[in-house]
Amino acid sequence: MKSQRIGAVVLSEQQIQDGVEIVAEKLSNKFVDAVLITVVPGGILFTADLVRKLKFDIKMDYISCPHTPGDSNNQSPIVFHENISLLGKDVILIDDAIESGGTMNRLVAHIQEHYEVKSLSIATLFVKPSRVDIPVPQYYAYEMANDDLLVGYGLPWQDKLRNVPYLAKLVK
Repeated sequence: MKSQRIGAVVLSEQQIQDGVEIVAEKLSNKFVDAVLITVVPGGILFTADLVRKLKFDIKMDYISCPHTPGDSNNQSPIVFHENISLLGKDVILIDDAIESGGTMNRLVAHIQEHYEVKSLSIATLFVKPSRVDIPVPQYYAYEMANDDLLVGYGLPWQDKLRNVPYLAKLVK
């Protein structure tokens, strides 16, 4: 894909697949079954790759909380229909990344306040260094060295570039 907004590659397609394997192994060593809740739309690609590598029983659902990447003060409405009961279940929220962590922190609080789950965890491909503290276990493959804005593999720029198959720095 060609775009003047795509800069230096941060994670290649192979590094992404290696990261998926790392997260899948961590989760498979921890869980026997779980409800996976994908944060849409960003978490769709990571979820699709991840679930095919998991070695435990899963049920899947989705949640939405539109936001601008890096916005730690996201106040948009959370949309979750609970298509699958969470009562007494191990629940894993899945997203492509935790950037500032503001939105994920809101999603965690929403699940904890409204549902009686057995446990709540997060699975992402990577996290950024300045993320806020999120009070649940986090399973990820990579911790980025800086807070560069990134695009690709689910991460957008102006609602575009999610389908870039690797992760790259955004050129403004």
